[in-house]
Amino acid sequence: MSTVTILVPTLNEEEALPATIASLKRLNPAPDEILIVDGGSEDRTLAIAEEAGLRTVNAPRRGRGAQINYGVREAIGEIVCVLHADSELPTDGVLVIDNVMADERTALASFLPRLVGKNGTRWGTTFHNYIKTWYAPLITRPHLFVRGVRLLFGDHAMFFRKEDFLRIGGCDERLAVMEEAGLCINFAKLGRTRIVYRWVTTSDRRIEQLGRWRANYVYLKVGLMWSFGVREGLAEHYPDIR
Repeated sequence: MSTVTILVPTLNEEEALPATIASLKRLNPAPDEILIVDGGSEDRTLAIAEEAGLRTVNAPRRGRGAQINYGVREAIGEIVCVLHADSELPTDGVLVIDNVMADERTALASFLPRLVGKNGTRWGTTFHNYIKTWYAPLITRPHLFVRGVRLLFGDHAMFFRKEDFLRIGGCDERLAVMEEAGLCINFAKLGRTRIVYRWVTTSDRRIEQLGRWRANYVYLKVGLMWSFGVREGLAEHYPDIR
């Protein structure tokens, strides 16, 4: 069995992090490492992680792309799964990751995100997020779509081999959002990108605060800006909600 690191990039996540840590403690088998990569939190994020006995590192540069790059370099696992701080893997998630990556043809994979809030699952947005993995590359990168490339996003809890990530040069550090899309395109040069049909649950906090229509407008706007080559300042169009 390969060694597995669960990498959690954080920034001011004191509200969401306790539930995520509790879910990570329930994983069976346990990962070889849970690594918190912080981008300069000003709340109790790091204290919560350290009190739970997790390994924490401070990334020299803020932003998910930069934090993921730093964390992957620091990770001890042969396989790295990037999990958002408001998301929870299935209990057998480590076994699923190991089994999927045992196929050498697979370069990048992810779980299937289910958005959950106080009123239960948001099935409409959950379904839209799934079909978006198909229509986004069809519209923006049709030449890759016909080769089977699908665009995965952060809430999917993407996982990959550390050596492959370093080989493709990691994330574009200019990006605090949409860093996953570029990874999908680059990983597709090495092998298959795929979704595993097992749920990873993730918070609906953005929809809760922005409303369904505005939140989906933000997702669409940022995605289109990225597809047309915008890299600097994308986060300015993506409200920081914790």
